[in-house]
Amino acid sequence: MIPLITHTPRLLILAASRALLTAELHKPQYFPTLLGAALPTDWPPGDYDREAMEYFLEKLTAGGRDAAGWYNWYALRKAEGDVPRTLVGTGGFTGPPDAAGMAEIGYSIAADWRGQGLGTELVAGLVQQAAATGAVRQLVAHAQPENLISQRVLLANGFTSSGTDVDGRLRFERAVEPALPLPATT
Repeated sequence: MIPLITHTPRLLILAASRALLTAELHKPQYFPTLLGAALPTDWPPGDYDREAMEYFLEKLTAGGRDAAGWYNWYALRKAEGDVPRTLVGTGGFTGPPDAAGMAEIGYSIAADWRGQGLGTELVAGLVQQAAATGAVRQLVAHAQPENLISQRVLLANGFTSSGTDVDGRLRFERAVEPALPLPATT
């Protein structure tokens, strides 16, 4: 079973569930309560739109337990001082890895939270999550040629540029080493 939560120094990264996606889509007034976090003023960010939410909900519904953790993840900035735990971004996988162990990731940070290294931290958490599954051997990500910040985030996380896709987006790849299992305790 895939872990459905991961931590980085400033983020709690939580796998989307059918309940969370349903609330986000159809009962947005309940979404922050279910998530246990404040929402930024510009939610949802970037390419994470209604169509993406519906896609993730459809995949989680069709795939059941086996689909958990292979789609959307919410990036929650941990509470600090007077700032409550806040949803700052989203990211995740476009699905389980293929037969060769390749999976694709994407991510987006809310505008109010950009420029603080949270995108870099979110991608690091997704790489950590991919390693924890033991099933991912290669990660792929894409960035628009003009999106230098996204390119820097990927490069900072060990991705290398591997050319341009047919749609003009830059393609980045990196190998993933499976996480070592924890030693058994007696």
